[in-house]
Amino acid sequence: MEYTEVTVSTTTPGSEIVSDILMRLGAVGTQILDRADLPDPGKPTANWELMDQSVIDAMPEDVQVKAWFDQESTSRVLSSLREQLALMKDPSLGTLSITLQGVKEEDWSENWKQYYKPFRLGDHMVVKPTWEPWQAQAGDLIIEIDPGMAFGTGTHETTAMCVGLIEKYYRGGSLLDVGTGSGILAIAAARLGAMGIVAVDIDPDAVRVARENVAHNGLTEAIAVRQGDLLQGLSQRFDFAVANILAPVICMLAAPLKKHLTPGGRFICSGIIAEAEADVNEALLAAGYGIDEIQHKGDWVAFACHVD
Repeated sequence: MEYTEVTVSTTTPGSEIVSDILMRLGAVGTQILDRADLPDPGKPTANWELMDQSVIDAMPEDVQVKAWFDQESTSRVLSSLREQLALMKDPSLGTLSITLQGVKEEDWSENWKQYYKPFRLGDHMVVKPTWEPWQAQAGDLIIEIDPGMAFGTGTHETTAMCVGLIEKYYRGGSLLDVGTGSGILAIAAARLGAMGIVAVDIDPDAVRVARENVAHNGLTEAIAVRQGDLLQGLSQRFDFAVANILAPVICMLAAPLKKHLTPGGRFICSGIIAEAEADVNEALLAAGYGIDEIQHKGDWVAFACHVD
């Protein structure tokens, strides 16, 4: 079926107003593209999601509200839309300019997929969107992720370092993934043969997405995804732990996590901006870890450490 994509340029305060107007006019769906909805890499917070700068750079400068209408109703919709937007003369709502584009249903409903292609992580991992073909080579370990959700797809430098360090240091045993997000690190470990994996996240949406990705990769027997605040509610000990979260959280987590690691257990951590490297290094040493390796990639740092 042919649709008309209607795009209205506005501002953050105007986006919900415009979206509501478009839905009332019979849109089959709307989408708001607003840089303000993305995390600022320069201002991390406790619930900050690591995001590649290229994703932010690809966003339009102004706020855009997109809506889709069947082509038969386009003339009626535009007439009414222009009338309603003309009444919105507040400068804070932006230009309220309108652009049109004809699209097919499959294009507007899934056009975001064009931006996600298979890529390699570490020495053997291949992260593949669920819909993309991939000709596997000898030694490839495939991770299928649906990146339409707003959780880690693996493109961030910290994820790459974590996967590489898991490949290098994991030698078997149970594993804990703290702040699992999309579940990509837990899935990577399972592809290396890990069983008894517990993946924890405080965000219920992240837990849902991680469970979907785990199931899609056929790893429900290897990975248990739980909702929880860091180590809260965990009583067992693990042979290996990984956390791709923020530096202040890692500093806070280091000592209590050590109690959940078996003798000789390892801890891989990242999500650490370069300016916080010394703080994390100090916290790990103070908690009694031995540091095996520190990696740097762009502005980010990853630690591989162990307990005796």
